Amino acid sequence: MAKVTSYVCAVTPPQVAALEILLRERGWEFSAVPYAHWKAAKEKTNVVAYLSGKLTVQGGGTGEFVSFILEPEILHTFTFEQEESAAEEEAVEPHGGVDESGKGDFFGPLVIAGVYADAETGPELRRIGCCDSKLIKSSRRILELAGKIRAVSRGRYTTVVIGPEAYNRLHAGFGNLNRLLAWGHARVIENLLEKVPGCPRMLSDKFGDESLIRRALLERGRKILLEQRTRAESDVAVAAASILAREGFLNAMTRLSAELGMELPRGAGPQVKEVGLRLRAQFGPEVFGRCAKLHFKTTQELAAGKSAGEEMA
Repeated sequence: MAKVTSYVCAVTPPQVAALEILLRERGWEFSAVPYAHWKAAKEKTNVVAYLSGKLTVQGGGTGEFVSFILEPEILHTFTFEQEESAAEEEAVEPHGGVDESGKGDFFGPLVIAGVYADAETGPELRRIGCCDSKLIKSSRRILELAGKIRAVSRGRYTTVVIGPEAYNRLHAGFGNLNRLLAWGHARVIENLLEKVPGCPRMLSDKFGDESLIRRALLERGRKILLEQRTRAESDVAVAAASILAREGFLNAMTRLSAELGMELPRGAGPQVKEVGLRLRAQFGPEVFGRCAKLHFKTTQELAAGKSAGEEMA
């Protein structure tokens, strides 16, 4: 069956306004067309909001736009289902997928997850919308998909959350991030093999020397085929793992924000530094050991009391 390349729905004026703001923030190009509020285009997708209240979406990115932007962030419904392409209908060989979330974020934990997929569960994971979690901008959509993944995988998944304090101890011991990542991936692989002893293969995103994970594996893990490749999130098991890892990260950030009494932003940009300065003023510099990754350059900037607009000397 062909992939969906067009979509039409009704939208209210507030929804049109909200969608315009969202797309402008994300770098879409706007232009004028007859009988429409606006036309927005980005890469292979075109969106037109007509004065009549009709919204049209066309192009190769239609399915992703509707599933991961329009429905979760504007319409607040989850009824759209893409038709499966020939590639999506291919059989899924039994294997596990591993991915992580939080390694680029100053605040919060590092979360690594693994999901097992086979000929039965793989197509189900595709049908519910599993893809690289970085493509999903809605936290609500991540949480919804994570629940579905746990149901579909029938318990054959695992998540390891390395909180900031443990992360900082481990990073100091390993000496660099790649060794810490390898250790975390190996733990997830071993945990998943306990649930699926017959799993013949594991796939993860490539983040460093391939021997790092192999050396960190225990006896059971060393007996399986381990593959590492760039953009591994295109694989359905790795995509599902990336969503579970993101869910774990989001939940941990919510808890940390509640404990500290202020919302902790993602990333390591200006907003992170502004919040960091407020935390330092309220709790002292030792607070970062409880809520942040200390090896980030951001730690040095905050220790020096630099604001978001200042550079380190």
